[in-house]
Amino acid sequence: MFEFVRNSKRFIKIVLAIIILPFALWGVDSYVRTSGSGDIATVGGTPIVMTEFQQALREQQERLRPMLGNANPEMLDSLEIRRAVLDTLINQRLLVLNASKSKLSISDTQLVEFIGAVPQLQENGKFSKERYAELVASQHMSKEMFEARLRQDLLMQQGLAAVTEAALTGHATTDRWLGTQLEEREIAEAILRPEQYAGQVKLATDAIKNYFDANRKEFETPEQVRVEFVVLSQEQFANQATVTEDELRKAYAVQAERNKQPETRRASHILITTSGADAKAAQAKAEELLAQLKKSPGDFAKLASQHSQDPGSAARGGDLDWFSRGMMVKPFEDAVFDLKENQISDLVRSDFGFHIIKLTGVRAERVQSFEEARSAIAAELKRQMAARKYTEAAESFINMVYEQSDSLKPVIEKFKLDPQQSDWFTRTGAAMPPFTSAKLMAAVFSDDVLKNKRNSEAIEVGPNTLVSARIIEHRPAALPSLESLQPTIEKVLVRQEAGLLAAKDGADKLSRLQKGENISLSWSAARSVARANAPQMSPAAIRAVFRADVAKLPAYAGAEIPGGAYAIYRIGAVKKYAASGVGGEAPAVRTLRQNYEQTLAEQELMAWIDVLRARHEVTINKTLLEAR
Repeated sequence: MFEFVRNSKRFIKIVLAIIILPFALWGVDSYVRTSGSGDIATVGGTPIVMTEFQQALREQQERLRPMLGNANPEMLDSLEIRRAVLDTLINQRLLVLNASKSKLSISDTQLVEFIGAVPQLQENGKFSKERYAELVASQHMSKEMFEARLRQDLLMQQGLAAVTEAALTGHATTDRWLGTQLEEREIAEAILRPEQYAGQVKLATDAIKNYFDANRKEFETPEQVRVEFVVLSQEQFANQATVTEDELRKAYAVQAERNKQPETRRASHILITTSGADAKAAQAKAEELLAQLKKSPGDFAKLASQHSQDPGSAARGGDLDWFSRGMMVKPFEDAVFDLKENQISDLVRSDFGFHIIKLTGVRAERVQSFEEARSAIAAELKRQMAARKYTEAAESFINMVYEQSDSLKPVIEKFKLDPQQSDWFTRTGAAMPPFTSAKLMAAVFSDDVLKNKRNSEAIEVGPNTLVSARIIEHRPAALPSLESLQPTIEKVLVRQEAGLLAAKDGADKLSRLQKGENISLSWSAARSVARANAPQMSPAAIRAVFRADVAKLPAYAGAEIPGGAYAIYRIGAVKKYAASGVGGEAPAVRTLRQNYEQTLAEQELMAWIDVLRARHEVTINKTLLEAR
């Protein structure tokens, strides 16, 4: 199952697309009702508490922030995002309930195997305890909390695998869909642009003033501020922290168990996979290879490269590198730790198939030396010291910026902070960090900061990071005069009216062409397009071309296109798509086929989650959801 999760791109895409699906696709309103508790939602009688929702919301905001760049930070705390995050939690809870009722489980051995196989947690091909500790710390969880959450995620994936892999598509159905996507139509186009009709436009006397009055907000220069701010973070204390040799040695002695490195072994294997019906054939092939190895043990790497069905190790002659107990499935592990160096095993059966294993190295259990552990211990001690100092400083920082609100100087001097200044920014426009925080932005534009010239309260803009700001300069919103805007508005209105004239004339010409009249137009060179490949064509134009009746050629279609223009298309030839069988398809066609199969699998999963929603009552506290 874990190999499947790691290697199935289709599965991972579906999990990302469906489990973290935008709110609008699920229709939460159909089951939103007032909840009588302080929980933000209940699913099948189990609560989703407010702290769980807030943590998930913060995590989603951090994921979205790099994608949005300098966009308005209020977008990250919009009702739509809050609903999407809650809907994600509800879907996850439904899947966990389903896994529990289906008696699915993840053993400790499976969990260890999965963690140990994550490349980012390895160093020189081996599982790194230090990297794992850093990952857990970065999630602001204890090891137990992190592993409980990971176990829950794996349970959900285990339950999902059965649903998504059951979504099978027949070749005939897929070929028909491919036929609609890959049918080619040869087109030439004539474009009627607004500029051609601008001379015919006559604006009403009061049109410019009316437009100005109706769109004042559009022309208004928004309120702007420039601020001074200070940042207090745990990272600052970590950079300042120092540890003595004595402290390092004491910590090394205390962490004796952590410094132990268990016995590790290096092995290579040849895997012949099984899938039920062909298990006997797989066993026969494995036995044949084992017989060859008994005659020629030195050919192990060569036979592994030629015959092993483990794509991760076959190219390396079957080499699996070093691992300790608990990192492999039990039958495989038991066999490896019973072998002597350079010994080849008999057939070993696991959930993955039949293995032939060769033990290629043994490293006895050893204690990591002080020098080897020094850097990791120093980093951990500095992190602990920084966490303590930050916790102590944070309360004082919060109180000082509030109690001495007429200046940031007291906290700058006490905590030796570097004051910083921002560029001009608006309440709803783009901003640079830390003003990508919606809470900090709201505080800066509050009456207390903006009008009363006080420090903002200390705002947590990220994990263990506090910011306080005060106004340096303020520019109120302003509306330019109608006279200064008149040329700009006139151009807008003329182009709008010219676009309407282009569309009207285009529709008239299209009608006449479809009736068989001969009309002089400036046609482009002919080119072939398909629904799946129509560069430089708008969706409306593609729909028009492929909806056109091509029983008699040439056929004609038309559509309004971006920029206010109208395009007329002459269809001169049609080339139907001929399926060539999966094996002979071009890569682009195979990609389309996979996309279609993925779409059906997503629909299957959506339907399954709908079933779970019907099975487990869901209620939402709408007041808590909408509260900021």
